[in-house]
Amino acid sequence: MKAYKILVGLFIWLIFTFLPESSWAQRIMENLGRGLVAINQGGGKVFVSWRMLGNDPENIAFNLYRKSGSKPPTKLNKPPLSQSTNFVDTNADLKFANEYFVKPILQGKEQAASTSFTLPAQAPVQQYFSIPLKTPTGYTPNDASVGDLDGDGEYEIILHQTGRSRDTPANGFTDEPIFQAYKLNGTLIWEINLGKNIREGAHYTQFIVVDMDGDGRAEFACKTADGTKDGKGKIIGDAAADWRDQNGKILKGPEYFTVFSGQTGEALATTNYIPERGDLGGWGGVGGNGGNDNTGNRVDRFVAGAAYLDGQLPSVLMCRGYYGRSVIAAWDYRNGQLTSRWVFDSQNRENPYSGMGNHGLSIADVDHDGKDEIIYGAMVVDDNGQGLFTTRLRHGDALHVTDLDLSRPGLEVFGIHENETNAAGPGAALYDARTGEILWRGHEGKDVGRGVAADIDSANPGAEMWFSGSDGLLNLKGEKIGENPPSTNFVIWWDGDLTRELLDGHHIDKYQAGRLFTAEGCTSNNGSKATPVLSADILGDWREEVIFRTTNNQELRIFTTTIPTEHRLPTLMHEPQYRLAIAWQNVAYNQPPHPSFYLGNGTKNIKWPPIIIKLVRSK
Repeated sequence: MKAYKILVGLFIWLIFTFLPESSWAQRIMENLGRGLVAINQGGGKVFVSWRMLGNDPENIAFNLYRKSGSKPPTKLNKPPLSQSTNFVDTNADLKFANEYFVKPILQGKEQAASTSFTLPAQAPVQQYFSIPLKTPTGYTPNDASVGDLDGDGEYEIILHQTGRSRDTPANGFTDEPIFQAYKLNGTLIWEINLGKNIREGAHYTQFIVVDMDGDGRAEFACKTADGTKDGKGKIIGDAAADWRDQNGKILKGPEYFTVFSGQTGEALATTNYIPERGDLGGWGGVGGNGGNDNTGNRVDRFVAGAAYLDGQLPSVLMCRGYYGRSVIAAWDYRNGQLTSRWVFDSQNRENPYSGMGNHGLSIADVDHDGKDEIIYGAMVVDDNGQGLFTTRLRHGDALHVTDLDLSRPGLEVFGIHENETNAAGPGAALYDARTGEILWRGHEGKDVGRGVAADIDSANPGAEMWFSGSDGLLNLKGEKIGENPPSTNFVIWWDGDLTRELLDGHHIDKYQAGRLFTAEGCTSNNGSKATPVLSADILGDWREEVIFRTTNNQELRIFTTTIPTEHRLPTLMHEPQYRLAIAWQNVAYNQPPHPSFYLGNGTKNIKWPPIIIKLVRSK
C-alpha cells in the first residue's frame, strides 16, 4: 500500500511538472494598446516609454518615431530597439508639438503603428499626467482602481470619493459613498451613489473592477442597498428606506450585490448579498472567536477580490468576516446573468478556518493547476470553494504572496498577526502557499501592525522581510542582514534595476540610498496608512506608476518614472496574479501587488503564465 501511494504521488507530480501549460484553460485578459507616454525632462530631452504585451513574441523589436510640427515622422533609433521599451530622445524641438509612436518589428517587417502620444508645444518639465476631478463638496478622492471600461485598449480610472466616514466600532452617521469613472483626459464618464444605507468606511465599501464576462470591457461590482443610484440615475430597491439606527449603524434591512456596466454605470444585475447578517454575535468578538459582538463591529467587516476560478474568466469574491466566522461568496457574471458559483463558510468557532481571516486577501494559483486560490490571511480556499488548509496562525493586518524564496519552488506567503493574547502564536510568519508548511515564525505573542516582504536589497538572494518590531531587515531565515528600512508600507518598481523601492506617503525611497522622488503638491490617503490612490503598471514599460491626489482634492496626478532601464518585460498587467492584485488593492488595508514569479535581483527565465488576449466584442 505504501509503494502504491508513492507511485500515485509520483504520477501526480509528473503531471503537474511536465503537462504543458497550453493544455490548461487559459486566462482571458485585456486587449491593451502600447500605452506609450512621453515626458519632457528639459534641455530638449524627452523620455519615451511603451508596453511590451503579454502575448508578444520574445523576439519582438520596435522602431520609435517622432513627428514634430508639420515635418514628416523621423525614426529615432538606428538598430531596432530590442533590449528595452524605453528611449531618451535628446533632440526634441519643444517649440512644436511632438507626436511619438512605435511600430513593432516581427520577422524583420514593421507592423502597424501604435496609437500615438502627443507632447504639446512648450510642455512643462514634469513627470506626471493630470486628471482634473469633479469632487463633490465635502468629499476627498480616496482609493481607485483601473479597467478598460470601453474596450479601447487603454485604462480608465474608477475613483472612490469619500465624505465623512466611520470605522466599524465607531458610532455616528456617514456621508453616502460615491464612485466616479474618469477617462485619463479627465472626462467624467459616470457617477454612482451607494446611498445612505451603505456606511462609508474602509471596511464597508469594497469594490472590484474587472471584465467578468470576457467581452473586452470591465464591469464595476460592489455591495449595494436600498437607495443606491446607478450611473443612469436608476434607484436600486426602495428609494425612501432608511435603515440607519440611532448610532448611524446599519444592522437591518436588505443587502444587495450589484454588477454595473463599466461603460455607463448602469446596474446590469442585482441580487441578495451573500451572506446575510444572521446572528450579529456569530461573527466573533474581542480577541477573535471569543465573546460576542452585537454592535456591528464584526459583522460589517468586508473584503473583496476577483479570481480565475475556472481558469478562463474572473469571478468576483465578496467576503464577510475574519475575526471569527468567515464567508467567501464567489459570483459569475456571464451572458448577462449573475449567478452564485459557490459559498465558503467557516460557520462557527469550532471550525478550524474561523478566526483566520485578514484585513484583505490575495489571489494566486498556489497548486499550479491553472485556477486561482484565495489566500485569506492564515488560510487558503481552493478554486472549488473548499478549504485547502489553515495554518492556525490567526488574524493579521498585512499579507504578501509571491515567489519570495529562490531556493525552493512555488509561492510563499508572508503575513503579520495579532497574537498578543495568544502566547503560542507568532507576530510574523512565512509559510508555503501550497501546503501551509510554516517556513519561519517570529515575534511570538506579539501584535504586529505593519509588515512587508519584497526584494529591496540586491546583496541578499531572494526577498527580505521587515515589520513593526523586526529591529532590522531580515532574510527569509529571520536573520538580520541590514538596518530597518525607513518605511513599512508599499513597495514599487521605479528605478532601472529589478529590486523594488519603498513607497510611503507621497515619496519613494531606495533602501540604503535615500530619497528618489517626492510628489510635490500631493498627499497620501487613509490616515496613518499613508497609501496612494493606486500603484500599478498602467502606462509605459513594465515598471509601476503611482497615483496621488493633490492637496486641494481637485486633481489626480499619475506619476511615472523617467529613469532608463535595460530590463525588458511584458506589462505586469498581463500577468494574471499581478492584474488581480490591482483589482483588490483598494480593499480594506491596502497592500502592494506582487506577480506569480520572483521578480528581483537575480531574476532569470521568467515563465509567463499562458493568457488569451480578448478582442472587444461588439454590442
